[in-house]
Amino acid sequence: MLRKLPSLFNNILSVNQVRQNARPLFISATNEAARKGTREKARKKKVKVEIKKVGFIPHNLRKKVRVTVNKHQDDSWKQIPQDDVYIQKYYQYRTFTVEDAIKCHQETHHPTMYNVPNAPILAEIEINMQGEKITRFVDNFHRMAPINYKFNHGEERTVLAFAKGQEYIDIAKKAGATLAGDGGLVKSIQNGDLSFNDFQFIVAHSNILHEIMPIRGLLKRRFPNPKNGTLGTDLEEMVQKFLNGITYSVKKDENQQNFANLTAQFGTLDMDVKHLEDNLASLLQDINKMRPKREGKFITRVYINSPPSSEKLKINPFVYVPEEQTFAKKKTSAKVAEEEDEDEATAAEDEEEVKEKKEAVN
Repeated sequence: MLRKLPSLFNNILSVNQVRQNARPLFISATNEAARKGTREKARKKKVKVEIKKVGFIPHNLRKKVRVTVNKHQDDSWKQIPQDDVYIQKYYQYRTFTVEDAIKCHQETHHPTMYNVPNAPILAEIEINMQGEKITRFVDNFHRMAPINYKFNHGEERTVLAFAKGQEYIDIAKKAGATLAGDGGLVKSIQNGDLSFNDFQFIVAHSNILHEIMPIRGLLKRRFPNPKNGTLGTDLEEMVQKFLNGITYSVKKDENQQNFANLTAQFGTLDMDVKHLEDNLASLLQDINKMRPKREGKFITRVYINSPPSSEKLKINPFVYVPEEQTFAKKKTSAKVAEEEDEDEATAAEDEEEVKEKKEAVN
């Protein structure tokens, strides 16, 4: 028995050596390639990250977190106040008529109070800049709204008018154009004797369009165009629009792209209330022309205020412009095909009836 032990020990050693040297079949190579993206991640780690220097931030603002709040206010879910005295935040904002709002400001600006009876009266208008799609927004725009009742807007405006024929030139001058003329003004601009930069607005009659084409490259975006109301047949209306109209700019909010707020003057408190209401209606209608082709509101809220008072009175703008616009749903191809089949069937029936009548007559 003792003699057999060494042989068993040798057999065990030989089996272990075979196991160490032997390799099983159908296994992957020992030197595998790195997984996809591993080397790229390693390279990115080696690249130094440049730290951008930020300007000095006050200590009280360093930990301040910017909170984004929806600027489109909707208080329709709140109750309508029944009493004369109430806590404003729990109820809907009171809505005035334009006439009542103007009279309220006239009372506060009376000589016995603020003593500014001819103070400017302003309209603060909130707009929903949402475009036709959720991810699209209306571009910023700058326009001039024509009005029927002029007021002192405190600006010195200059208008250059082009027209062919002394009759139209006289009409432009009577309307208040700073300078009016025909092709001679074109030559003066080309020679450098006259600078168009001295004029804020440039208008032209349609009958002189061919003659002013040589200076189109000089005027560039200021070249008369029917889209912006600087080219047409009614010179008097165009000149008065740019001399007495309401200028306003609409710009999207930086933090909320679907919101815009504009403030524009539409008269003074010493004007007739009906005239002020007409000017405000003209302003709202001009803004509504930029409305995108989508459902829902474009002008959302309108307030009337008059400095130096900080009081803002809400009015209903939908008396002058439509609140919402709806569009007919597009027909699917299946519905269109059905309608075409129905039309063809009715046409065939009509032809058969006509044939039957002819046969009956014969």
